[in-house]
Amino acid sequence: MNQAVALDGIKRIALIGNFLPRKCGLATFTTDTYNAMASRFPDLAVDVYAMDDHVGRYDYPPAVTSTIPQQDRSAYMDTARKIEESGAQAIWLQHEYGIYGGAAGEHILALLDRTTLPLIVTLHTVLEKPSADERSVMEGLLRRASKVIVMAERGQEILTRVYGANPRAIVTIPHGVPDREFADPDAFKPRFGWEGHKIILTFGLLAPGKGIETVIEAMPDVVAQHPDAMYVVLGATHPNLVAHEGEKYRDSLLDLAAEKGVRDNVAFIDAFVEHDELIDYLQAADLYVTPYLNPAQITSGTLSYAVGVGKAVISTPYVHATEILADGHGVLVDFRDVAAFAREINNLLGSERNRTRLSQRAYDRGRTMTWSRVAERAMNEIAAIIEGRPQRIGAPSPIKPLAPDIAAVERMSDSTGMLQHSIYSVPDRRHGYCIDDNARALILMSAIEKLDDVTRDKWMTVYASFVQYAWNPQKRRFRNFMNFDRTWCEDTGSEDSNGRALWALGVTARDARTRKHRDWATMMFDMTASLAFELGSPRAQSFAMLGAAAMLEASPGHQLAHAILSRFPDEHMALLDTARRPDWVWFEVVLAYDNARLPEALIRAGKALGRRDVVETGLETLDWIISQQKNPEGRFRAVGSESFGRPYAPPLPFDQQPLEAQATIEACCAAYGVTGDEKWRAEAERAYGWYLGHNDLDLPLASVHDGGCFDGLMPTGLNRNQGAESILALQLSSCAISGLSKVTQGVAGTGRAVA
Repeated sequence: MNQAVALDGIKRIALIGNFLPRKCGLATFTTDTYNAMASRFPDLAVDVYAMDDHVGRYDYPPAVTSTIPQQDRSAYMDTARKIEESGAQAIWLQHEYGIYGGAAGEHILALLDRTTLPLIVTLHTVLEKPSADERSVMEGLLRRASKVIVMAERGQEILTRVYGANPRAIVTIPHGVPDREFADPDAFKPRFGWEGHKIILTFGLLAPGKGIETVIEAMPDVVAQHPDAMYVVLGATHPNLVAHEGEKYRDSLLDLAAEKGVRDNVAFIDAFVEHDELIDYLQAADLYVTPYLNPAQITSGTLSYAVGVGKAVISTPYVHATEILADGHGVLVDFRDVAAFAREINNLLGSERNRTRLSQRAYDRGRTMTWSRVAERAMNEIAAIIEGRPQRIGAPSPIKPLAPDIAAVERMSDSTGMLQHSIYSVPDRRHGYCIDDNARALILMSAIEKLDDVTRDKWMTVYASFVQYAWNPQKRRFRNFMNFDRTWCEDTGSEDSNGRALWALGVTARDARTRKHRDWATMMFDMTASLAFELGSPRAQSFAMLGAAAMLEASPGHQLAHAILSRFPDEHMALLDTARRPDWVWFEVVLAYDNARLPEALIRAGKALGRRDVVETGLETLDWIISQQKNPEGRFRAVGSESFGRPYAPPLPFDQQPLEAQATIEACCAAYGVTGDEKWRAEAERAYGWYLGHNDLDLPLASVHDGGCFDGLMPTGLNRNQGAESILALQLSSCAISGLSKVTQGVAGTGRAVA
């Protein structure tokens, strides 16, 4: 291992799992892992995020950075943000079924999917016959992890055979063990009052499945040859078992010992012992037995510890035991074989020479498994996944707008209209159509410059027909969602969808290339636009204002359009005054989607009405929302959907969606049009660069060869679906940027005079 890399290149990691004083084997493992890393790499910060099954019960030490309530899914999301903001360079997850919330612990996937950091996972259980939920979670972990640690070679075999895992991503690192000197058990026995006894020890949380009954039933034959033999069962009853039935199981074992006449030769120590005390118990034992009943058990921390301190071990042949005790490092007997346990215990108790030789062989193997060695091997893997991360793109190259291309729009369209969603690039007919997307597609047909007349006429008519058919004259509202069989899902659509429909009609009345489409759009606007006065949502009102502003350009003096534009600006400025704080210059106390449309509507309304105050308010709020949409490197960062609904809170980085970049670009175009200030051109180009890879993950969302666009930027990469909204956002953005480059200073000057 290159130690300099570990110490100099890696400063902080996040460690997720259970932690002491929670009483379970995984808590002990995670705590030992933390202590080993802290001891071996003192300059490394290890932030512990402890799973909490009983909030407030445990008095966690300062090593625990934060806890995660097991069943609180929102807490997993909050923890993801904490980890992202902490400066951690990697996440090390300890995975065991039963400690994470949701079906088979699926909540942990929600956390991992909200982080961009490379992930290494230690699997404490690898199921050969998982349930559907268990398989789903394991496959989710395998997709997300850069490296997977198993503690037995069988684990790697199962992962590749059952789950199709990449064997190159799997590494076997044994369970860590303490670094103690090889010792004579008799030196430790007085501490526990065991002088004069041959001690056979089993350690661990007490529960059915540990096979304790097998050894108790073997004890009469053992005591017959070795009256001084004592079987010590060390460990508290598993907390989950206590919660359901108290100490019923422990009592049944005591009854069994009494029934077999060996009550005086069987001792139960009902305690969850601390690390150092446990090692002392182990070193006081002559033999260690693990009579476990589950052949598929891949990890046993207690077995590892026994080998680590040099115990002669007798075990059933579960997976971990067959590997760690192979080649004469211990003794294996069949499951539930009482006679075999009695025979092998008697053989070893009867020969100090054989017992000492077996103990020494176990101890020698344990030297390869000490916690410091495990920490070094794990750090080597962590260093590799960190160094393997893609390097950030250097200084952004100049923005070169893509030529608008409707290939992907056509791919998502049929004779009814544009379908909403896709699975990757293939349209998903299950979700049908919506007026939102068809309204945007209608706008695009006018905005795109280079399109042959036949193609433009065909698709403009299809999208216009959808909008027209969506109008419900009985309700005086547009419908929104349509099934694939052309049946409507509702009588009235959302306020936003109605606002977007008016917006598309206004733009079409102004920009359509043929008289027939302009006349149609004007007629539809005149017939439907009065619904705008009943809209209560600020965004829906803004969409209607954008349509009215376009209509007023198409038909100066248009009374209805003028009335809509006059109605809402003062209401929006009143909202701004109510919500405003020194660091919050926005119309609402929360951020949501399509944010930049609110300032854009004020800028365009103010320009149309000749109201400087409205334009200035639009510019001020646009400037503020742009300041919220930048990452620390100055790149555009769309307000992520996980930010929605958080009062007076700065935006969170993901999930970033193409619609936000489009809204920002078109709002900046409006600002440039009224001011001529190059600042707005630069901000529009910054937002456009987001599509081309100038973003948090250096990943282009634009599918350049066919005009497609991925649906979003997630913490772990792209949402590779290409829905209508995303494709249209890219194409309309390309049209806007291309148009911006053609704006002359003379036009900007005219706009500045209006402002």
